[in-house]
Amino acid sequence: MKYEEMLEEALEKVQKIKTKERFEWPKVEVIYQSNKTFIVNFGKIADYIRRDKKQLAKYLMKNLASPGFIDKEKLILNSRIPQSMIQKKLDMYIKNYVICKVCGSADTKLIKEGRTLYLKCDACGAKYPVFG
Repeated sequence: MKYEEMLEEALEKVQKIKTKERFEWPKVEVIYQSNKTFIVNFGKIADYIRRDKKQLAKYLMKNLASPGFIDKEKLILNSRIPQSMIQKKLDMYIKNYVICKVCGSADTKLIKEGRTLYLKCDACGAKYPVFG
């Protein structure tokens, strides 16, 4: 195989990788029991987006206006909330607290300095305050 052919083959492979979806997270799986909503894959989602379960639960409870608690890998909300509403709030959280606004990478972490929360991107090095 000639050098040019190998180079073209490598370029095709790189282009295929680039066109793939950048970051997909698990969709919310919900079970209802009377007036409670169980997010059964909550732990999996928090691990996947590499965020603290307590911080993510606090955000969801506040934005869904529902008290709740974490039970092992589930988040239990004390009201009946549609799955689509939970998914919408999770998507907002990921957009604001996970995805880098500079490069679009999900390889980020939250850092608290004083009273300000910053999003630090490990991919491009960007650091900016997040509010919410």
